[in-house]
Amino acid sequence: MTVATRTVHPNAGHWGAYQAEVSDGELVAIHPFPADPDPARLLENVPGSLRHRTRVTQPMVRAGWLDNGPGPSDKRGNDAYVPVSWERLVALLGGELGRVYSEHGASAVFGGSYGWASAGRFHHAQSQLHRFLNCLGGYTSSIYSYSLGAAEAIMPHVVGNARELLTRATTWHVLVENTELWLCFGGVPLKNTYVIPGGVGRHEVRGALERLNARGAEFVLFSPIRDDLLSQLRATWHPIAPGSDVAAMLAIAHTLIVEDLHDKAFLGRYCVGFERFERYVLGRDDGTPKSPEWAEPICEIPATELRSLARRLPGKRVMVTTTWSLQRTEFGEQKPWMGITLAAMLGQIGLPGGGYGFGYGCSHTVGMPAQTLGVPVLPQGENPVRSFIPVARTADMLLNPGAAFEFNGKRHTYPEIKLVYWAGGNPFHHHQHLGKLRRALATVDTVVVNEPFWTAMARHADIVVPSTLTLERNDIGGSPNDRYIFAMHKAVEPIGQARDDYLTFSALAEHLGVGQQFSEGRDEMGWLRHMYAEWHERASAKGYRLPDFDAFWDEGFIEMTSFDPRHVYLGAFRADPENQPLATPSGKIEIFSERVASFGYDDCPGHPTWLEPTEWRGAPRAQQFPLVLIANNPRTRLHSQLDVGAYSQSSKVQGREPLRMHPDDAAERGLADGDVARVFNDRGACLAGVVLSDALRPGVVQLSTGAWYDPLDPADPDSLCVHGNPNTVTLDRGTSRLAQASVGQHALVQVERWDAPLPPLRVNQPPSIEDRGLS
Repeated sequence: MTVATRTVHPNAGHWGAYQAEVSDGELVAIHPFPADPDPARLLENVPGSLRHRTRVTQPMVRAGWLDNGPGPSDKRGNDAYVPVSWERLVALLGGELGRVYSEHGASAVFGGSYGWASAGRFHHAQSQLHRFLNCLGGYTSSIYSYSLGAAEAIMPHVVGNARELLTRATTWHVLVENTELWLCFGGVPLKNTYVIPGGVGRHEVRGALERLNARGAEFVLFSPIRDDLLSQLRATWHPIAPGSDVAAMLAIAHTLIVEDLHDKAFLGRYCVGFERFERYVLGRDDGTPKSPEWAEPICEIPATELRSLARRLPGKRVMVTTTWSLQRTEFGEQKPWMGITLAAMLGQIGLPGGGYGFGYGCSHTVGMPAQTLGVPVLPQGENPVRSFIPVARTADMLLNPGAAFEFNGKRHTYPEIKLVYWAGGNPFHHHQHLGKLRRALATVDTVVVNEPFWTAMARHADIVVPSTLTLERNDIGGSPNDRYIFAMHKAVEPIGQARDDYLTFSALAEHLGVGQQFSEGRDEMGWLRHMYAEWHERASAKGYRLPDFDAFWDEGFIEMTSFDPRHVYLGAFRADPENQPLATPSGKIEIFSERVASFGYDDCPGHPTWLEPTEWRGAPRAQQFPLVLIANNPRTRLHSQLDVGAYSQSSKVQGREPLRMHPDDAAERGLADGDVARVFNDRGACLAGVVLSDALRPGVVQLSTGAWYDPLDPADPDSLCVHGNPNTVTLDRGTSRLAQASVGQHALVQVERWDAPLPPLRVNQPPSIEDRGLS
């Protein structure tokens, strides 16, 4: 009798470190990292995905592109694929890259390639792609993120550095010891804290919140969704109208001013421009005081509650927080700007447990101490191409070559893109208004995708390069805000003919004459040793003693000690503002920004302002589409990653993404728990499975992003998505001319019962394959 051989291999995902148990070459179990007190259930998506039928197992070329050559095509997303050999793929793709670079120049290649990809720092897909394209002469890039693009643009004007709001936030250790009242706009949604780019060793946010609760900290929640905070925190819930948070904060500010409760000494020493903002709040120029009575019909919170809350804040150690989701809406720049302004009025910025936090509950990064050594990384080289876009303007760029656009005080021009190269991401999850995105992708000559699965982006590619998953290769994982560096061991052989991106780009680089420049003569393990050695050398120069590579690789992880668990955001600035100034023009917190005001943007004035959005309950569109859809991040997966996995599939309703509704809204539409409904507006529609919940305020529905896009009619860009992707109905417009960021968090919709036979799901099967004997 043959005895199965079982081995255990350390590895890591963005959602946590784990050990992969393998028997006779196949994955049989995933075990969480032993030191993790609160492992993520997202690990349950790994086993069933590794060998899923939607894996891309060999190089593929869209039939129409193979027959007709490069050029615009509306067949993307609705065509058969032809398997080809690796040799033929390298020749075809290498030839097309050579043509585009020689005929149109490097700016004609869009290599932004947004997405989370792998936790590994060597096989990080965007790093590999950018290194390869830089060897060829560069590419048009994208900047900022879909997650927090508005804040990334506005907060450098306000506090000098947006990144430190994420990586140098006041630590949970300090908050647990000192915070008395959490004033949460958007909550602290625990589901998002299970992920961090590069991997998590210990999930600690749940424990921190529980310790805060045990110490008696008070939580006040402004959100249309009650379970944006743990129920055991017993928060005071203000079910605010979606998109109206700035109005509520202005009303609190108004009370602080008129009752002389604001910290004038702090505002005078550490801030500039409060006087201009104060005039606005008091209505001295526009005749409209931003009082609680003014705010009540906007945010649908009683004026008495807003005023009472404002009076309770002074004298307590208060942490004012806003989530990233608030700024993924029209005029999103105003939310974090107003949040830190309110915190400044309370005078506690830079004090332990007080001040402002941006994104607690949005990633495990925020509130975790930053370790000073960073992580090993793959150098990408220099991109000499100056053309770029804010990432959320991808469709606008493809549809409007040569058009001008405003961004952060300057005027730019969209380049003419001939080739789109995407690796490690799925824009059909991140981007808004998918009908528009599909039309945009039809305009270019060639779309290339490196992808492990037949996602929607892969199904819109002309050339599909089969990529490996994390367990099919070796790597190093880690995050600057996690205490561990992980060895990520290959556990199983790649499926079919899949290759890691490094092997793919090495072959293409050789074909195009830049092989040595790209690979520097190293194989996979050679690069891991090189990256680790450079990192080890930096650590040694700072006095840290770390194991050599072989010892690290054998042990499977390193636990770091190079961090300050008692860091306070802007603590050094508060202690010595003259010698520790902020990187703003004034060196202080800019409540009014002369620079932003000089841009002349009516959609982003020089101080925090209430601007009425088009996608909210008070808009004229609400007469036709009366429900506010909140398209937040999912609970059962990271974005759209591993949507075919067991945990993600367990949340589906009749195979569709769940749509949470208040029972009153459902009853009004004849809907019951478990029904399938059509969610629609004038941009598109999708099907979703109804889940009744009184954790939502009436008038709000919640449908998470990330369901793999599955159009009923693949030939129609505006087709109904039968699986439940909310980006069929979201708005593709910039937050303002300052940030041009995503506004995909909210959309006005209507919901109706789907009484027709349920259409089949095709996204869980490969597309049509046409074998021509070329593989």
